[in-house]
Amino acid sequence: MEITVKTAEQLRLTAEEFELIKQKLGRTPNFTELCSFSAMWSEHCSYKNSIKWLKTLPREGGKLLVAAGEENAGLMDMGNGFGVVFKIESHNHPSALEPFQGAATGVGGIQRDIFTMGARPIASLNSLRFGNLKDKKTQHLLRGVVHGIGHYGNCFGVPTVGGEVYFEDCYHTNPLVNAMSVGIMKADKMISATAKGTGNPVFFVGSATGKDGIGGASFASADINADSVQELPAVQVGDPFQEKKLLEACLELIDTDAIVGMQDMGAAGIICSTAEMSAKGGVGMRIDLEKVPTRQKDMKAWELLLSESQERMLIVVQKGREKEVLDIFEKWDLSASNIGEVTDDGMLKFYMNGVLEAELPAEELVLGGGAPQYTRDYIEPKYFAKIAAFDINSVADIADDEALKTTIEALIQIPNIASKRWVYTQYDSMVGAANMSTNDPSDAAIVLAKGTGKALAMTVDCNSKYVFANPYVGGMIAVAEAARNIVCSGGEPLGVTNCLNFGNPYDPELYYQFVKAVTGMGDACRKFNTPVTGGNVSFYNQNPDGPVYPTPTIGMVGVLEDITTKMTMYFKQEGDVILLVGNQKNDIGSSEYLHKLKGVEYSPAPYFDIDEEFNVQQFVKTIITQKLIQSAHDVSEGGLIVTLLESGFHKSLGFTVATTNNDIRTDAYWLGEAQGRVVISATAVQAAAIKAAAELSNIAVVELGTVTNGSIAVNGNSWGSIIDWKDKYDTAIEKYL
Repeated sequence: MEITVKTAEQLRLTAEEFELIKQKLGRTPNFTELCSFSAMWSEHCSYKNSIKWLKTLPREGGKLLVAAGEENAGLMDMGNGFGVVFKIESHNHPSALEPFQGAATGVGGIQRDIFTMGARPIASLNSLRFGNLKDKKTQHLLRGVVHGIGHYGNCFGVPTVGGEVYFEDCYHTNPLVNAMSVGIMKADKMISATAKGTGNPVFFVGSATGKDGIGGASFASADINADSVQELPAVQVGDPFQEKKLLEACLELIDTDAIVGMQDMGAAGIICSTAEMSAKGGVGMRIDLEKVPTRQKDMKAWELLLSESQERMLIVVQKGREKEVLDIFEKWDLSASNIGEVTDDGMLKFYMNGVLEAELPAEELVLGGGAPQYTRDYIEPKYFAKIAAFDINSVADIADDEALKTTIEALIQIPNIASKRWVYTQYDSMVGAANMSTNDPSDAAIVLAKGTGKALAMTVDCNSKYVFANPYVGGMIAVAEAARNIVCSGGEPLGVTNCLNFGNPYDPELYYQFVKAVTGMGDACRKFNTPVTGGNVSFYNQNPDGPVYPTPTIGMVGVLEDITTKMTMYFKQEGDVILLVGNQKNDIGSSEYLHKLKGVEYSPAPYFDIDEEFNVQQFVKTIITQKLIQSAHDVSEGGLIVTLLESGFHKSLGFTVATTNNDIRTDAYWLGEAQGRVVISATAVQAAAIKAAAELSNIAVVELGTVTNGSIAVNGNSWGSIIDWKDKYDTAIEKYL
């Protein structure tokens, strides 16, 4: 067939990119070669519209052992000779069309990124966004995604320990499914995704290749519309039991030192793993495609190269050590096929039954090599004018204590705030239980890193409404809240992985959101000394009705040197003093109260001062280390009152509290979401010491009230029992479903 610019455009390449490919090859590519460029130069693989800004993030320093982007995932030093490996990635587009498999294979893919480096995954987290929960389609997507995550994680044997779920109308067509995995390894045992050594054999291991997922990388770089369901072959199918065997076989193989390099076959399949490993090692490969095990007959060369069938790896082996590899994979009842060898010319040569099907320079296909890098225009979004016009005085304050109680009863039943019990009870948080410290509620998940003498704290955070209101400040808040959750759990923040979910990068107003959010994120990471270890960009999260909120999800990992410094979020005993660390503000911007109960779509991001935030976190860290507090829970969605209620739920302890600042509006005091605040409880003796320490450190600390045996009183008015409030909070989402 004749290859023209029209062919290229059908494969989602531009006319300019087609010309560039011809220039790089010195000829017109054949169809198989053009398909390879289409996948490798897709947004999903090449980051062509984002790499310029990603390079501005702090990508070294702290305890980073591998710089961002160098390997499949980030590796950080957790001490005692151990490293922690972690990464977050999106599986948004597949989950929109086939929620069960889309979410399941997202979980599977991120685990492979972890164990490919030689680490054993010990925990999973996820960040999910859906449309309005009253909508039948949203309920279908929620059920499918949660079932997919639970099924894969539970069968694979890695606990899901944390996450977040939000419901906003803008995610109606485009749900976001961001999956994170965390693993541990001996810091000096890392396996690189690099090919080297001319003549070294190249092995294909794991599941056979089918037609599922063909074009998945370029599909992930497209808007979703009514015809997208025709692209179902772009959704992969996962097998968690096969992946469990693959994990054990790969980790056993690493112990033999027979491996030169190893890479997961994720997006863009064989073409991606061969190109990236070769480019990184400055080598080429000769691959015989007929040796690739298939589960469908007569697959063409381009189908074999682009298939995204799951549970597959590419491994470069030391020449002469082939039998060890074959024996280990046979022991685990897995396929292992020698499909080619490393060459020294930098070229990828793909043969099918002796016929050369494609000849491509590895370096020209990959990010940082020949893949194009664009500088897009960006302009401030027009809707910012509506945000700037917001006046707090246009919203009537809550009239009295009875109205306050009624408002809060409605607030805790909003799906974004209500208990996510319906979701997390479907995940096994104790599978592989030897790793878990406890399921005790804390602001971040705490996992014992077996054999290291330490524990890890981990969280995923992003309030996309804040980012929509102010991308720069919202990006900073996402990092700050993640750090606050780690600190409130007794951990020291180590580093960040991010999943940047945005609309079409060719729209200057949407690209503005991306640029400013990344800039804010970078500035906050520098402040908290949490370098960015890597992550994922997912553009084109939009449909004919418009884009999703800009959603730069932050995955953060911290370390607890001593597990006894672990802090939980719930009140411990009647009579303890309740204190607020941080400043109250006359602010209801972008709060759940303002947005969902008052119907105000455009308002500023909540109050945030990064220096104040940092100082509050340092103070909380100190008083936890000095064992001066009983509980710590950060103030976030729903404001101060929701934090107090959530602190009481676990042990059915109530509270008696009163307004301490009458200069602040009632709604702002109890329901505002100003940042940099933490609710703590302490014994009377501890409380006195905390106040004295706060004065020395110039930190605002105010006494709110005391913990009760279950009754709630606000400003002297009885609000009944904590048990009744917990029932409303726990059952809200279930009532929709």
